[in-house]
Amino acid sequence: MLRCAPCLFTEAEKQSRVNALLERLHAKHNASRPWQETSKVVRQAMEKRGQMNAAGHQLLLTCLETLQKALKGETLGSHLSPSGTECYITSDMFYVEVQLDTAGQLVDVKVAHHGENPASCLELIQHLRDKNFEEFSKHLKGLVNLYKLPGDNKLKTKMYLALQSLELDLTKMMHMFRLATNANTVETILHGSVGLLTARSGGHLVSLQCYVSPYDVFEERTGSQLNFTDTNVPRSLGVSVSVTVEGTSSIYKLPIAPLITGSHPVDNKGTPSFSSVTNSNCVDLPASFFLKMNLPMPFSLSFIQRMGNATGIPVFETPPTLSPLYELIVQNQLQEEGGNPLTTPTHAMRFYASLPDQQHCYFLNGDAPVQDGHSLQGTLVSKIPFRHPAQVPALLDVIRHQAAANTLIGSCVKRTFIKDDTPGLLQFEVCPLTDSSFSVSFQHPVNESLVCVVMEVIDSRQVSCKLYKGLSDALICTDDFITKVVQRCMSIPVTMRAIRRKAETIQADTPALSLIAETVEIMVKKNLPPAGSPGYGMGTGQQPPPGSSLPRMVRLSSSDSIGADINEILSDLPEQTGK
Repeated sequence: MLRCAPCLFTEAEKQSRVNALLERLHAKHNASRPWQETSKVVRQAMEKRGQMNAAGHQLLLTCLETLQKALKGETLGSHLSPSGTECYITSDMFYVEVQLDTAGQLVDVKVAHHGENPASCLELIQHLRDKNFEEFSKHLKGLVNLYKLPGDNKLKTKMYLALQSLELDLTKMMHMFRLATNANTVETILHGSVGLLTARSGGHLVSLQCYVSPYDVFEERTGSQLNFTDTNVPRSLGVSVSVTVEGTSSIYKLPIAPLITGSHPVDNKGTPSFSSVTNSNCVDLPASFFLKMNLPMPFSLSFIQRMGNATGIPVFETPPTLSPLYELIVQNQLQEEGGNPLTTPTHAMRFYASLPDQQHCYFLNGDAPVQDGHSLQGTLVSKIPFRHPAQVPALLDVIRHQAAANTLIGSCVKRTFIKDDTPGLLQFEVCPLTDSSFSVSFQHPVNESLVCVVMEVIDSRQVSCKLYKGLSDALICTDDFITKVVQRCMSIPVTMRAIRRKAETIQADTPALSLIAETVEIMVKKNLPPAGSPGYGMGTGQQPPPGSSLPRMVRLSSSDSIGADINEILSDLPEQTGK
């Protein structure tokens, strides 16, 4: 039978040995270098590790990689000057200098990036004077995020130079557009080659505001149009993107010097002339430029492919998860309005709009098949990669196009609730046809028949509208009238209200109605459509097959004009505080 060996040390001896070991550790720690000096030595070693022989120093390289990962979480350093009038917030790639007078009052706040002289930052000065430390912290976070790039300090400096060069080119592109077009602030946002550019300031990146809806430029309380200038446009207004550079898994050739040559545009649209990409003005980097959306935005799959084709870089490195596009637009719109998105699927696509003299119910039939029997699909996009300043205008055109389509669909989405049995409640169905077109079906304002308006968002500047109705139905309004209303308000409920009010003016004109009814009756008997009114789904001038009857639905010619003028119909448009 085995016996346990007797204990070699008593408890007192064990404690004595532990105390001696701790004293040795304390003595060794006190003799070591300060942590800041140690950190500096480690960084210098990591920056030089590329010169090492990887085969002979594998263990050391592994240790350095581990240390580098740990140092990424290191907080910003800070210290006071001997006089106590300057405070420095520092990192490897930048520092912020806060200057005070002898009484402790703020004098200046400067930001210095790696290799640059410190420059005053008005936003940071104002935040500290207002004691808005939360916004000041956001700027610091933005500065830190700017340098969250792969590689050592030398590589990060090259990426920062690339971003600087891009910012200079984009600024020049905006000025050239304005030189050629004399555009004001809102026109620059809507039509400018790079939108309205706000320069980088502190931790805020360069911002490109590229789309606003008509309701973004109206004062909600009074309904008057806001007088925006470059200096008073809120950064959060409409759709905007930030310009930055981020690390990627692929290598891209990025410019490290401005590429625009000359100071005058080459045409009347403000298009600049770019120098060729060479090894002297560009370098290969494990990074690309990005347009980062101010808020994630729903894009259809085909629009995402258009952006990838424009840059040669896929928007997503791995295929994204797709969802029905209309559901994404609904959730996005509800989140913008505040509060939680709808959680009950059975009612999630029914919405109500309360207008001054009408009440509407909208059913968004986003599950309707549009392509190969499948519903319209899309996903949220947060950032879009690119590598050359000349690619930005094409990307902004796609963003604006999608934003315009989303604005129209989103105009139906309200948190308002109206009982379905409310007298006079008007029912509408919105159904997608393609990525950028849809139909709005509703009961004819005069006859008990179905009427359909097809809206196609050609781009952010143009919306084409066509009204389809039965041959014997009373006339309502022209395609041109509907198009003008839509382009003025970018709102489906306001447009539907205008159509109904237009029809009411026709109803009030009894002699005209009698003449219309008589004319329609003759046409039906002779089985002839109105001139210039092709059947639903038929092109202009297309004839029906021999022996077949004409389609029941016809489109009203845009040359006809009946009833009140559009200005009279929309005279109370500012009353519509919702889309």
